[in-house]
Amino acid sequence: MIRNRLSVLVAAVIAGATLSACSDRPPAATDASATTAPPTTTTSAPAPASASDLFRFRIGTLDAVALKDGTIDVANDGKTFAIGQPAADVNALLTAAGQPTDAMHLSIQPLLVRSDARVLLFDTGAGDASFARAGHLADALRAAGVEPAQVTDIFLSHAHPDHTGGLLTREGTLAFPNAAIHVSQPEWDALKVDAGAAKLVAAITPKVATFAPNAEIVPGVVKAVAVDGHTPGHSAYEIASGNERLLYIGDTAHHHVISVQRPEWTVQWDQQAPVAQASRRALLQRAADGNVRVYAVHFPFPGIGHVKKDGDNFVWVPES
Repeated sequence: MIRNRLSVLVAAVIAGATLSACSDRPPAATDASATTAPPTTTTSAPAPASASDLFRFRIGTLDAVALKDGTIDVANDGKTFAIGQPAADVNALLTAAGQPTDAMHLSIQPLLVRSDARVLLFDTGAGDASFARAGHLADALRAAGVEPAQVTDIFLSHAHPDHTGGLLTREGTLAFPNAAIHVSQPEWDALKVDAGAAKLVAAITPKVATFAPNAEIVPGVVKAVAVDGHTPGHSAYEIASGNERLLYIGDTAHHHVISVQRPEWTVQWDQQAPVAQASRRALLQRAADGNVRVYAVHFPFPGIGHVKKDGDNFVWVPES
């Protein structure tokens, strides 16, 4: 999402034995060289993962599981979503969709996919990040019948802490010791030059496998889809099996109402907001035109559904 400076974030996180977050208030302006996390109000941690935190489904012949890592609450104060928009317009949009107007409620659900002998994990949740009620990915994985050591491949959409927070244990060791960590070359280049990310970078470097934007990573199964503007190398992923496709959108869209119905509204977490807004509309258009099945990591659990045209904009239609 964006940052108050990843150096501060990662230093604070590693000190707390895991990748964490930014301050509780968003910065006044975005820094294109930085990566930040969402502001939030956190009270108590959720209960450990249970069967209700799993959603099993299929992508063609592939077994897939939505894994609930936690949640993020963001105040509806015009500082994070819909920046510069009249509060009355924002509240009317939320109310019409049956959503509360005091805060935006975001889920965090990494995706697990089995492909033959490979166990694929898309993003790793927020870990102990202070801005989220999260850190249950390992429990959810085990509830799904997978030990962290069995994961063979991790695909990072980008380097924000609610997507990388589960990479390390509280002791600072690799949480998935046998997994290759796939990240786009531009995203990895940006992370490596952030001084505050030095410990994270050092820990994961032996496992990192970079790819060029839009590269096919696992032939016939996983292809990267560059979605510019959020971070230097933000990627969505197309997961394929036969004629079936699932589009994992990462942080292209954060909120199932605001981001989808008003893709041009500015989001504070996008480092290059105009670029991100154009990319968001383009990917939503692609999904709607192709009737593509979508996996949205921050939409209401389990985050699976379709984007449909609604006049000049779009609407999210979750799978029943």
